[in-house]
Amino acid sequence: MKRSWLLLFGLCASPALADPPPVNPNIGHNHHLHRHGEKHETVEATPDRFDTSRKSKVKLPLPNEKDAFSFIVYGDRTGGPDDGVAILADAVRDTNLLEPDFVMTVGDLINGYSNEDVWMTQMKEYKSIMNELACPWFPVAGNHDIYWRGPDKSKKPEGEMETSYEMHFGPLWYAFEHKNSWFIVLYSDEGDPKTGERTFGKPAAQKMSPEQFTWLDGMLKKAKDAEHVFLFIHHPRWLGRGYGDDWERVHKRLKDAGNVSAVFAGHIHTMRYDGPRDGIEYVTLATTGGNQSGAIPQAGYLHHYDIVTVRNGRIALAAVPVGEVLDVREITGDLIAQVNKVKSSPVKITPPLPLKNDQGGQHEITMTLTNPSDRSITAVLSHGTKGSAFDCQPDHHHATIKAGESKDFTFTLSWNASLTTGSFATPAFHLDTEYLAKGFAYEIPRRSVPVPLDFQLDRNKSLPNGAARFNGKNQALSIPSKRFKVTKNVTLECRFKADTFAGRTGLVTKTEGSGYGIFISEGRPEFIINLDGKYLAVAASSPLLKTDTWHTLAGVYDGKEARLYLDGKLLATEARQGKLKDNRLPLIVGADVNGKGQAVDHFTGQIDWVRLSPKALYSGPEVTPLKEMKDALIDLPLNESIGPWHPDSSPSKAHAMATGGVIIETIQ
Repeated sequence: MKRSWLLLFGLCASPALADPPPVNPNIGHNHHLHRHGEKHETVEATPDRFDTSRKSKVKLPLPNEKDAFSFIVYGDRTGGPDDGVAILADAVRDTNLLEPDFVMTVGDLINGYSNEDVWMTQMKEYKSIMNELACPWFPVAGNHDIYWRGPDKSKKPEGEMETSYEMHFGPLWYAFEHKNSWFIVLYSDEGDPKTGERTFGKPAAQKMSPEQFTWLDGMLKKAKDAEHVFLFIHHPRWLGRGYGDDWERVHKRLKDAGNVSAVFAGHIHTMRYDGPRDGIEYVTLATTGGNQSGAIPQAGYLHHYDIVTVRNGRIALAAVPVGEVLDVREITGDLIAQVNKVKSSPVKITPPLPLKNDQGGQHEITMTLTNPSDRSITAVLSHGTKGSAFDCQPDHHHATIKAGESKDFTFTLSWNASLTTGSFATPAFHLDTEYLAKGFAYEIPRRSVPVPLDFQLDRNKSLPNGAARFNGKNQALSIPSKRFKVTKNVTLECRFKADTFAGRTGLVTKTEGSGYGIFISEGRPEFIINLDGKYLAVAASSPLLKTDTWHTLAGVYDGKEARLYLDGKLLATEARQGKLKDNRLPLIVGADVNGKGQAVDHFTGQIDWVRLSPKALYSGPEVTPLKEMKDALIDLPLNESIGPWHPDSSPSKAHAMATGGVIIETIQ
């Protein structure tokens, strides 16, 4: 799953939001373009802080040198599988790359809900991972960390796991100061003071004890001169629900203190922002290894951590998906070379899939994947054609391929006779690979690998005469150049009827700084061919073509002269000797072609047939178009379509593929 590195960004400042940025039509959206505060304070550059040997009239402002720092907050670890700690370890890796001043948590550090032995094992695992942080970290107690569960309730310790928590993690509530800011940790699972029941679903069990209130009051008084005060608690009690309304007593104290900037919580396993309320940001984190549905990742259902940047009078908040931080020092030239080898490694598919008119079939293919890199890769090949008329067994293969090795993957494709009478897509497979570097797997972007097709399409000579209809917008036929080759002499001809002549219009072309083609721009016929890198053009001196009229155009080059014929009559000649400069672009019918092989400058009307011959077929002032060409390179009768394909009657099997839904119409 691809995700934005910064899921949520804002400079959270008081008192009012800054003006929105100016609209830029090249961006196309306003997501994350907002600022939640004024621009950073800057100072004028002075010689002791700025130096250059250049003369420029631009005065670059410098950042203010006042203290600023950052810390990171982790979400819940618990409620998920045991290997969720691997996600926590990834978060630690990310954090060490970012190097904040310290890390805070919001509780539910371990799965818990167990006896003392299981609790101790999970505690040691969690602490062993967190202790890999280069910076200090601070715990918050959650229900998973405190609630005891065991078959013999008589063995339940007093206070459940509170004593073990304070022995191995830290106090249930505490505070510390850093750079003129105070950080207060509260405890939200003290339980029902009358019954002792511990639950987060009943308001009676979600009240803060007088003892903790007394401490909080004293702590807020102690921190009265701090620039910022931050609170951390497991349960987001301000949401109400089963928490009741006890939080209102807390919020009033925070409001009256006047310097509380934000409160952070977890538990609900999805991100949520509630604020600012009375100038206080209320932030709930999702998970950092805990149970995560992933229902809507971009809306906060994901593993992440928050980065908080603290400045005088403001804080900035950003949520980062776990594992998305790249280590600059890992991206070496050698790594780039190796992953590019994996990305560009060809996939060999044999044999081509035979496709015949009105016949079903079953065909086994073997896909060979080679790992050209210096380390192992993982590979998953899966049938990836949406709505495909082909059945594939199995639907996927996966394997680990060692450096320099190759592996074969076998699939069986089946289809029925109706396939070639309707619209279908060429079967293709998805290739997902990962380069297994030391300690990290680099994901290679998914590739689509089409299955080579062996078209055995026979022309149905019993069909009535037809023509292909083009809408002048997005419809065209494309013939890959690997199916045919012109080396010297050439005849390109086409019968057509145009609905309109407007602007530059390609009829049959493969011209892009090379190649050859026929154009009918503004009703003026033209044949061009590239010789030795320069175009030779023969064209009518004026618009001669008529709309709603069948015309035949033929462009001829015999090695010495280019000729253009309209309806059998010679229009123009131009003499020049030279070597044909061809290209790998497809031959486009019904449009011109651009450098990417795409159709542009479309034709509007009907095309009856298209032919390409490696000979100069016509000479003299008047000729009759040949009806049969046994040695033609391309012979498109355009009487029928089979799926998106229009059969070629020549030995080249240069079948044309339609884009935009070209249809066949019966003509006289």
